[in-house]
Amino acid sequence: MNRRDFTKLIGLTGLGAGFSSVPGVASTVVRKPAPQFSITMDDFHWQNAVKLTAAERNQSILDTLRAHSIKAMLFVIGGNVEQDEGKQLLSTWDQAGHAIANHTYSHRNLNAPAMDLKTYEDDILRAEALLKDFPRFRKYFRFPMLKEGDTAAKRDGIREFLAQHGYRTGHVTIDDSDWLIDQRLTARVKADPQADVKPYRDYYLDHIWSRAEYYDSLARRVLGYPVKHTLLVHYNLLNGLFLGDLIAMFKSKGWQPIDAEEAFGDPVFASKPKILPAGESIIWSIAKEKGKLAKNARYPAEDGDFEAARMKKSGL
Repeated sequence: MNRRDFTKLIGLTGLGAGFSSVPGVASTVVRKPAPQFSITMDDFHWQNAVKLTAAERNQSILDTLRAHSIKAMLFVIGGNVEQDEGKQLLSTWDQAGHAIANHTYSHRNLNAPAMDLKTYEDDILRAEALLKDFPRFRKYFRFPMLKEGDTAAKRDGIREFLAQHGYRTGHVTIDDSDWLIDQRLTARVKADPQADVKPYRDYYLDHIWSRAEYYDSLARRVLGYPVKHTLLVHYNLLNGLFLGDLIAMFKSKGWQPIDAEEAFGDPVFASKPKILPAGESIIWSIAKEKGKLAKNARYPAEDGDFEAARMKKSGL
């Protein structure tokens, strides 16, 4: 087959996409943009120190972020910074240039039947009063448990409240169950301080990677482009020990870390899906609104029972 025939063939089959057809010019492959991810961390529970002291855990996480040149966003429960030690630990995040954001004062579930809108709004403002004087405080709000209202009145009422107070929703694109893995890891090291923690690390990395692949694929299918991801992780022992391994894993698979405030510039975060109950991953919510999910699809991050059974079977 001569060059003209070969060029014609690959043009018809699509195999030539991204290759040069100019004689004498080396063929090059047009590569897809690398997926991008940011670190968004919830709660700031520093009081439950196990294996690492509160200061050690805090420093480990900050050292990891600095080593990878990443600026995270920390969604802080206001009740965790009333004590001087909490304020001092949070100040190190502020001084390191990480964004500090609002996660309510007491971490209540908006979808709970007994939760009224006014009480929930007051809880947000109570947290803001404790956080607003930190120079790196930013008006992003993340719903505890990602629950954004079980009724239209709650959903629309809280959206109006946040807009009136200058807040943007700190949506998650990649949701997961790192909290459950941490619970089981913590229980193990409490029972046996010398326990081997590597199996928990390996399980954690596999779990997060499966969630990242799922949500990235869903985003591309539903939105038609690769979003700038916000990965949800928690301020806990698990990430005090293994956040560096997690970031390294993403990098090894071709993903590019970016700062959280840059990620939140993606247009997807302005979406306000009209679904009930509202909330969960913004990618999932949009897919649900557009009818892109199976009718009885289980929200993939609501997998505590599933992951607990798997971990127990694995001896973890």
